[in-house]
Amino acid sequence: MSAPLDVVGGVRMPILRVNAGHEGLAINGSPACARSVISGAAIGTGPVIILIHGFKYDPENAARSPHSGIFGTPEHPVRARKAQWLRPLGFGTGNADEGLAIAFAWRARANLWQAECAAHVAGRRLAEVIALIHRRAPARPVHMISHSMGSEVVFEALKSLPAGAITRIIALSAASYASRAVTAMQTPAGQKAQLFNITSRENDVFDFIYEWLVAPPKTGDRAMGLGVDLPNAVNIQIDCARTLAVLAHFGGHIAPPIGGMCHWSSYTRPGVLPFYGRILRSPETVTLTGMQQMLPKHVGRRWSRIVLGPRRTMGLAAMQSPAAFAFWHRP
Repeated sequence: MSAPLDVVGGVRMPILRVNAGHEGLAINGSPACARSVISGAAIGTGPVIILIHGFKYDPENAARSPHSGIFGTPEHPVRARKAQWLRPLGFGTGNADEGLAIAFAWRARANLWQAECAAHVAGRRLAEVIALIHRRAPARPVHMISHSMGSEVVFEALKSLPAGAITRIIALSAASYASRAVTAMQTPAGQKAQLFNITSRENDVFDFIYEWLVAPPKTGDRAMGLGVDLPNAVNIQIDCARTLAVLAHFGGHIAPPIGGMCHWSSYTRPGVLPFYGRILRSPETVTLTGMQQMLPKHVGRRWSRIVLGPRRTMGLAAMQSPAAFAFWHRP
């Protein structure tokens, strides 16, 4: 069974919208058998790029569905402050080799602890999707790009996948502990994959709140925003001037940060999404080893963007912000 296609400006966009619900996998807005549709969609050319959203989205809530938000198309205007992912990542061009996008949605509209549990369930559903594709088209590259708690979905999926099922992973402002990433990347699937950890000191408030509310797997563990140490991973701090200069060498022309704290800058900053498309579509030119060699070896210290001069107290004020706590805590 072929994949349903969105039509954007008269051009068919190869996107499969999959929801992970209480009863298993479903095709968004369709009664078709999800497993049959996914298996049929696996046959084709170009990469399979799986998009995974983070906290606060729910495909069963029309007002909060990622399919009409970050996974939407120009025919479905995105909500304020967010940016749509599909076009900048290279979909809807009409090129025969643009591949297949899988917009993977899960129920993350709950408090932080409930969403954490839901992410692990969704990760097992995601593994089913990837396994179907890998069995049907084992030579086709499968990549994942996730935001925030979507990283928990990704790392859970890696636990039950075979080696070679995943090629590249981009984690944007990940809401995960570093040891969780390391453990997942040491699985058979993880060892063969490459992880691009997109971090920024703009996300420090949210990393801090995450560490405050979610118990770490081990004492002293820190969120991924402070980096991960793996031979098949690279940390990319997108609010670092030196890093932005290096990314330009790889074709990433990314605007510098203009604000203080932002959980969404890893995909709303001008230039970032097209660069992620280059990472996923041009691995021969945007190489992991090249980036490891050229990028700074360590990310900046937490609060280094705001603990400066007369603004020295902004870090503490931001940490104690009711708005920051509410973002993670309320359903």
